[in-house]
Amino acid sequence: GSAAAVAAGFVPLAFGSDTGGSVRQPASLWGIVGLKPTYGAVSRFGLMAYGSRLDTIGTFAQSASDVAEAMRVIAGPDERDLTSGAIDASFPEFGIDVKGLRIGVPKQFFDENLDPALTSAVRGAIDQFVAAGAELVGLDLPLLEYVLPMYYITATAELSSNLNRYDGLQYGAQTPGDTIPQQVSRTRDRGFGAEVKRRILLGTYVLSAGYVDAYYKKAISAREALKRSLDDAFSDVDVIMGPTSPVTAWPVGQKVDDPVEMSLADIYTVAANLAGIPGLSVPCGDVDGLPVGLQLLGARGEDARLLDLAHWFETRA
Repeated sequence: GSAAAVAAGFVPLAFGSDTGGSVRQPASLWGIVGLKPTYGAVSRFGLMAYGSRLDTIGTFAQSASDVAEAMRVIAGPDERDLTSGAIDASFPEFGIDVKGLRIGVPKQFFDENLDPALTSAVRGAIDQFVAAGAELVGLDLPLLEYVLPMYYITATAELSSNLNRYDGLQYGAQTPGDTIPQQVSRTRDRGFGAEVKRRILLGTYVLSAGYVDAYYKKAISAREALKRSLDDAFSDVDVIMGPTSPVTAWPVGQKVDDPVEMSLADIYTVAANLAGIPGLSVPCGDVDGLPVGLQLLGARGEDARLLDLAHWFETRA
């Protein structure tokens, strides 16, 4: 909804919560700019928690400069959210020189999951930076192949815990019942949709006795390894580039009944949330009239650099 409103020109900018790509992917599909800031850059006070260690408040706009203006206002510490204040919110004016910029391109971002037509559009966008003097650095980050199971185990476990409070007793809406268990059951049955219920069940399963070691703890360990892997990569490159989405926008309702297919659409975006780094999608062309997004990933705190690079690209695209 937020992305559609901006793309339609109803509003100049809008906000959304990005837990695994819910700002960047819609931005890519709608042909607008979407920023997921560094974890903790923007207060989450008032947000209904999904995955507490993944949730970030992101911004949709028609341009990188509009996103930067919003970040100058909303970024920074908030006493009501102790995770906030992770970056300098000054956001200097644009003016980056891409000559000498080292662009990391993971081979895992250009695999069989990516539509060949999108490959051409995304690589063409990266080539514009190279033509202006940037340097390409090939990266091999094997852990990127496992980000979806890492994400869905971690996120659903946290979702299961966070939504436990919506019981109709002390928190949230209430659907009356003759007994307390009946009231809790009716409240949750009426208040949660099918996809939320599916994720709660998965999260409860991976946290249950006998499975927490086999799934959840392994996912947490893998997540820490991914963070270290990306930290090492950013010691060699200034920015990582690749596709935002493996496909262009699909028809309304096409994937509603296929949750696995929907989950696969997050394959290029969830790594940023798992690592707590900033990610940005900027339009880089179209395929059969449908927008394609170029994704930029930066080291923690490099939000301003990503916006500067996106602005540079916009002025030359």
